[in-house]
Amino acid sequence: MNQKDIAAIRKHFKLNADAVKIADIYNIYIRQDSNEIFHEELRSFPFVEQEHQELFLANFKKVLGGKIDEKLFEVKFQHPEAGQTDHTQTLLYEALRSDDIEEWAGMMQRVALKMVQDAPFEKDMVITFIRFKYNKPTRRHSEETEIDMRDEVWTSRFILGSINQTELPKQSLVFDYIEREFKSNIFINPVIKLDAPVGGFLFPCFTDNAADVNHILYAAQKAHQPDFGFIENVLNGTEIVTAVEEKAMFEEVVKTVIGEEVNVGTLATVYDEINQMILAEAEREDEEESVPMIDARTVEIVLKASGVEDVTTEKVEQAFQQVVDDRQYEMKASSVVPKYTSKSIKINTKVANISISPQDLKYVRQVNVKGKRCLLIELEEDTEIEGFKLISEELLD
Repeated sequence: MNQKDIAAIRKHFKLNADAVKIADIYNIYIRQDSNEIFHEELRSFPFVEQEHQELFLANFKKVLGGKIDEKLFEVKFQHPEAGQTDHTQTLLYEALRSDDIEEWAGMMQRVALKMVQDAPFEKDMVITFIRFKYNKPTRRHSEETEIDMRDEVWTSRFILGSINQTELPKQSLVFDYIEREFKSNIFINPVIKLDAPVGGFLFPCFTDNAADVNHILYAAQKAHQPDFGFIENVLNGTEIVTAVEEKAMFEEVVKTVIGEEVNVGTLATVYDEINQMILAEAEREDEEESVPMIDARTVEIVLKASGVEDVTTEKVEQAFQQVVDDRQYEMKASSVVPKYTSKSIKINTKVANISISPQDLKYVRQVNVKGKRCLLIELEEDTEIEGFKLISEELLD
């Protein structure tokens, strides 16, 4: 899946949408003290009160919020073991095919119970499942409506799961206008935090308008902090690699090839070369959006283009083997370039830590001044500190 497709689904989580039609919703309330199902409710989503629909739709948008490989992860299912009857891929696939609402809810309940078995909850939890159809126009005839009768439309079914904590409202002091006195306002009904899901998933994934039932989109609570236990034990998924981890892998591969020391110009060129790959892919209009990948051959080409000497295919492949234990490993270019991942390059010193965008790295140098190492940043404008403009000083050796 790509970011564009996910954003398209999120956009259509709204009342009376043509592109996303939610059929059923199944809510399960699990008590923290027993880790058992305390209450369940299965309803046709169109018959849910409009105010509740709006709350749930906002929740579903939250589940699918965030970037791929940071908060959202495409997870490949493990192969089920012989005789395994509760494999999540099997449960979701069979539930997706079923036209029996009770049968669908029964399979969702089995998935929910796996969550309880995996890690006991610290608070009462509400687990919500929906199944919906997504109608994606592949060729539009009109932009006036969501979907025109003449549009060519790709349609598929999906299941989305959301996990939400509950909390008791804080006790407060209120003024009673009728009795004209101050009273303690005590709430006993827990609040379901639909605005802050602690996890979720979308099944199946899809690529180039084709459903991929061998992968599931997992949503973490926080960026770069996936719940690996949940992925393995509840979703029955294989190991994933975050964007942060892939960036660290890339840096380690480059260090293994060229050594620990590098001049700033070379480093800036390396990032620029990779960023050009990303931009070139983004400008392609003839095909579906794809993600540029970096393998050993790409690293070799980039390093040579950046002026690094003595770079060979053998050196780079050995570095991949040493760092990731796989000469054929591919990493996403979007994970490697800080600019693309909306991050800055960190320059860490004992005196100060500085963040700078990759395209401005070429203006930074480490130089020796009067026998002392200094960080030199080329500027095109005046520098201000606490509202004061700094006076330029000439340094003489």
